[in-house]
Amino acid sequence: MLGVPGSPSGATSGLVAEDRGAVTTPKYLIVTAAIPKQYLELLGQPIATYSMQTFARMHQIKEIVVVCEPEWREVFQACYARLSRKLPLKFALPGAERQDSVYNGFQEIDASAELVAIHDSARPLVTATDTLQCFEDALEVGAAVLGVPVKPTIKEVDAGKRVVRTLQRARLWEVQTPQVIRPALLREGFELVRRDGLEVTDDVSIIEALGKPVQITPGSYTNIKVTTPDDMSVAERFLDEQRELAPTV
Repeated sequence: MLGVPGSPSGATSGLVAEDRGAVTTPKYLIVTAAIPKQYLELLGQPIATYSMQTFARMHQIKEIVVVCEPEWREVFQACYARLSRKLPLKFALPGAERQDSVYNGFQEIDASAELVAIHDSARPLVTATDTLQCFEDALEVGAAVLGVPVKPTIKEVDAGKRVVRTLQRARLWEVQTPQVIRPALLREGFELVRRDGLEVTDDVSIIEALGKPVQITPGSYTNIKVTTPDDMSVAERFLDEQRELAPTV
């Protein structure tokens, strides 16, 4: 989770969790997979640590909260030891469901954080540019999430797999992470979730349940979630391309 006081250039805190994680502005939570998928190595480095390095380089992020089982903390501690910028690092335990993990991480964020950024550590290719724009949108609207327009045609089907209707592709977006929310709004959302016993599949759904607006921040198709061997191959190719384009010093 990351904390931002007043503007995207202000202080932010970050939260990293397992496949059940959360982030604040800037705090980021990386959500995690036996070996959990985010701890598999991608080009010789644990998947989960790529986004941690990206967020640590952003001056808007003032702390990182990692939500993970205790036996995996060493992965993040080893990454932290190599960071040139030593922002505060905290840990929280995961819960039974994603929303419980996010809640646990949320309890650890600094009180001065103006945004909470929740990130899935299985998305190693998130960019600082997209993340910063998401922070700006969340500061304006209250909640924002990275997303990309859906490319395939999507059909709604019934229990017998008969087509009910074809959804309007122009109105469909695939959401990613980070999902960025003002702390007061997230706190209000958690109160609703607990009072009404709601189950949500992503973090901004909590804000939707409140009837409050959520902004989609256009992201990048390269911000994939690595869940299969094919995803790993795609991520490796994207990383190789990024390294080729990186300036040499």
